[in-house]
Amino acid sequence: MSCRIVVLISGSGTNLQALIDDLAEQPALASIVGVVANKVDAYGLQRAAAAGIATRVLNHRDFSDREGFDHALQHEIDAFEPDLVLLAGFMRILTAQFVRHFRGRLLNIHPSLLPKHKGLQTHQRALDEGDAEHGATVHFVTEELDGGPLILQGRIKIASDDDASSLAAQVQQLEYRLFPLVTRWYAAGRLHLDEDRACLDGSPITASGLRLEDLESGI
Repeated sequence: MSCRIVVLISGSGTNLQALIDDLAEQPALASIVGVVANKVDAYGLQRAAAAGIATRVLNHRDFSDREGFDHALQHEIDAFEPDLVLLAGFMRILTAQFVRHFRGRLLNIHPSLLPKHKGLQTHQRALDEGDAEHGATVHFVTEELDGGPLILQGRIKIASDDDASSLAAQVQQLEYRLFPLVTRWYAAGRLHLDEDRACLDGSPITASGLRLEDLESGI
């Protein structure tokens, strides 16, 4: 049975588009059955509609507290009966109850080499701290912000003439490779969360995550 996926977005939806394009080539493996945004003007909604995917908008400003919004969001997602929920640029901190409800089937992509630079402004922070490398990480979502078990990272070298914008562009290109790959692993039954450790093909993934560069070089 094809894995049913719901994607949560807040903005342009470029990672969503990468997922749409990738999964279009293997519909028997997985399909995106719904896209939910917390902003009515999120361009990703147009991307979803163009691909024939159902969309929902739930404006967080319509709720008096985070708990109320997350409860309504959970209801909207559950209506799609998903096997997997992807946070693709969803700019909301989720409540513990929400995360527990979707535990083991909630993945996020973050624009840094976690555990470094959790939160926002990751590209500028990498520059400010003089990092030699930067990148993106896919991880299982837990109650700790950007702190769930790491699955896969992609890395780039930081050049002397890089700024936050150039790093952002390079990291985005990495994200378009990372998120579809990990999504395919999950959809194929190869990836799961065992207690507090991500496992691939039955073996625990190291706490620092797998490296895209190693996979692509055959290491």
